[in-house]
Amino acid sequence: MDVEQPSRVGTLLREWRQRRRLSQLDLANLADTSARHLSYMENGRARPSRRMLLRLSVALDVPLRERNTLLLAADYAPAYRESSLDDDYMASIRSALETMLTAHEPYPAVVVDRLWNVLQGNRAMGVLMDGIPPHLLEPRPNVFRLALHPDGLAARLANLGEVRELFLERLSHQVNATGDTELHALYEEVSRYPTSEDTPAALPSRHRQSPIQVPLRIRTPFGELAMFSTMATFGAPADVTLSELAIELFYPLDDFTANALRALPRDGA
Repeated sequence: MDVEQPSRVGTLLREWRQRRRLSQLDLANLADTSARHLSYMENGRARPSRRMLLRLSVALDVPLRERNTLLLAADYAPAYRESSLDDDYMASIRSALETMLTAHEPYPAVVVDRLWNVLQGNRAMGVLMDGIPPHLLEPRPNVFRLALHPDGLAARLANLGEVRELFLERLSHQVNATGDTELHALYEEVSRYPTSEDTPAALPSRHRQSPIQVPLRIRTPFGELAMFSTMATFGAPADVTLSELAIELFYPLDDFTANALRALPRDGA
C-alpha cells in the first residue's frame, strides 16, 4: 500500500505554520481557506495554487526571500525581484539612504542587511569604529561581530554583560522567527566568543535609571558615551533586497554624550 509523501512545498508550509505556532485551523482562518484543504497541501495530496501560496505567505508573515523559496518549491516563478543596491533600479533607495544617514549627523547611523552586515554608514560612525582591527572589517563589518568580539567594541563597552545578553537574545529571536540558516550560524559563532570572568551575562547596571533598558555605554578618549538606537525599515517593499534593509539610528542618552558627539570632527569614518 502506497503511503502519501509530503511534497517539498507541503513540508515548508508545515514548518512555517509550526514556527508561527498556529494550528491548521488557525492558519486556514487567516488565509480564508479550509483546514482540510490546508492539510491536503501540507501532506502532498493537493498542490497549492500560486495565489494560495502567496495568501498563506502573507498570513504566516513569511519574508519575501522565503516566499520565493515556497513558490520555487511548487514549480512557480519567484514573485519578488532580488536586486543589487548598486542597480539603477535602486537609485531612489540609495538616495533615500544617503539623505537619512547624512541628516542624522552628528549622531551615528548605519545601514545593514538581513545578516546584520554593514552596507553603509555616516561619518559619525567613526566614534564606534575607531580602533576596530581589519579582520573585523573585511569583507564587510558585521554588527554582532563588531559589538561582541573581544577585539571589537566589547573591549570598550562599560556594560558588556548587559549588551551581550540583549544582543544574543535579539539574534536568537530572529533566528527562531525566520529559520535562516546563515543567521543561525552567526548566532553560533558570536555566542561562543570568550568573555572575561568579571563580565557575567547579566552584570547589574551601575548607572542611574534610564528609559532605555540596555543602552550602549562606550568608553572613548572623550569620556563614556551613552547611546540608544532605533531601527527603520522601508514600507511595503516589493524587492527582496529592499525588504531586508534596515537603518539603525543612534541617539545620545544624556547631555554629555550629545555635546561630545556634536564636538567631534566631521572628517572621520
